[in-house]
Amino acid sequence: MLKSSGAMGMATLASRLLGMAREMLYARFMGDGPVAAAFKLAFMVPNLFRRLLGEGALTAAFIPIFKEKERTAGEKEMWHSANAVLSALVIAACAVIGLVLAGISLLLAIESPNAVAVLDAQSPPAWMGTLLPGDANGAWFSAETRLMLQLLRLMFPYMLFVCVAATFMGMLNSRGHFLVPALGATVLNGTLIVTVLLVAPRFGATLDKQIFALAIGVLVAGLAQALYQLPLLAREGFRYRWVSPFRNDTVREVARKMIPGMMGVAAFQLNVVLTQGIAWIVDPKIVASYDYAVRLMEFPQGVIGISLATFLLPTLAGLAAEKRYPDFRATLKEAFGYLVFANLIASVLLVVLAEPIVRLLFEGNEFTPLSTKRAAFALACLAPGLIAFSAVNILARAFYALGDTRTPMMISSFCLTVNVVFVLGLVGAFAQGGLGIANTVSSILNVGLLLYALARKLKFLDLGSLRNDLVPMAASAIVAGELALLTSRFWESSIGHSTIAEKAGAVFVPMAAAGLAYGSLLFWLGNPQIRAFIELLRRKFDQSESE
Repeated sequence: MLKSSGAMGMATLASRLLGMAREMLYARFMGDGPVAAAFKLAFMVPNLFRRLLGEGALTAAFIPIFKEKERTAGEKEMWHSANAVLSALVIAACAVIGLVLAGISLLLAIESPNAVAVLDAQSPPAWMGTLLPGDANGAWFSAETRLMLQLLRLMFPYMLFVCVAATFMGMLNSRGHFLVPALGATVLNGTLIVTVLLVAPRFGATLDKQIFALAIGVLVAGLAQALYQLPLLAREGFRYRWVSPFRNDTVREVARKMIPGMMGVAAFQLNVVLTQGIAWIVDPKIVASYDYAVRLMEFPQGVIGISLATFLLPTLAGLAAEKRYPDFRATLKEAFGYLVFANLIASVLLVVLAEPIVRLLFEGNEFTPLSTKRAAFALACLAPGLIAFSAVNILARAFYALGDTRTPMMISSFCLTVNVVFVLGLVGAFAQGGLGIANTVSSILNVGLLLYALARKLKFLDLGSLRNDLVPMAASAIVAGELALLTSRFWESSIGHSTIAEKAGAVFVPMAAAGLAYGSLLFWLGNPQIRAFIELLRRKFDQSESE
């Protein structure tokens, strides 16, 4: 597990590092003002499909079926089924894109002088005034909302490319390839970095014009990510052929499992989009600052949680197909242990060092010290839920491996409702911090309900030994967090953060001290997760020495 997910984790780390570099450039280029908020909210909508499909429901539904076809019907039927799913995906994605683009175009046309004259309307319908608040001049919706809709119209076709890339990724994972598809996101992020550095500054004189270059870059990046995986698929024997998806049993089964699965595996991402939509209505400035916090929190979540979850789905699906339920429970427990071990210290450090981290990565040019405080506050409220956000992905995949997509959907739907209630109650008083608190609470509730439901489904989960490991891990994380806080305060009082080197030291010196304390304490206490990790490193070192 550590070897496979670790290789993917390294690929994901490379992608996340590039993604963080992209966000750093975005922050300095557009800050956290209205234009940044419009771009980020517009990008969230098609990007949600990447979260739902690339790291979620499509692969969760498709991989077990793909693996089963390989075992029972052979490779020819397996590739035939894959082509049927791809054909269905293209039809469905194009239909959704067409409807969304038509709806956006209608909304944008309504406010044109000719449209207003034809409609003989001086004010918007009541429902539109609520969803799309207007400006002081009585426009149907504000300039920020018009910009957001224009950007969304340009970027939304990205969902087609990313859905195809997600299917390719699932096929390669099923064939035992994890590293190459995980590196696909580096292609995407690399393209976006080139766009913000070289294209956007030449795209116009003002930010509201230059921002459209970033939207075009999203489309190009999505296409590049899909094409990047084709050579390896071809070597595996894949050739795309149109297969009518209508009345196809595989397509019907994937759709039946995938539709409810969207809610189960992407609860966190759905929470973010939903809460950001509410924040846009309350104050668009909240959107950008909270999104920067989400990106920081997603760094350890992606490297650790998503890598483990991606490895687990085909593994658990194979164990479930062979009815090896003791091994199923043991594998799930082991994954949960590694997840808590790695994400617990990451969560503590993101809370304690929120402001130094945001200052180091984002502050400069358009991203002001006040922007730093807003994003850091959001991060400190969001980071306590890091383990829960990652655990939802793992637990949902356990259900999917068992062929159950309904249970995670029901639980996530309930938790989404709870999340909305908390957001509505907290966003007015705590702004972006309220969004972080709401998402943390609803995700912890989601994990608790998923654990309860999975225990009932498997009769028991056999997590007793893991519970015994949690106490020393939590105690070690608290000690490490206190050490990080003291070290950070000493650094600020004696050195400060005037230069880039001082800013880096304010982050990495407390982080290194805390990490060393955490690892040392757990090793002294005999923690099995850190001992397994050290053993893996020792084997890798011995292997490199022998070569």
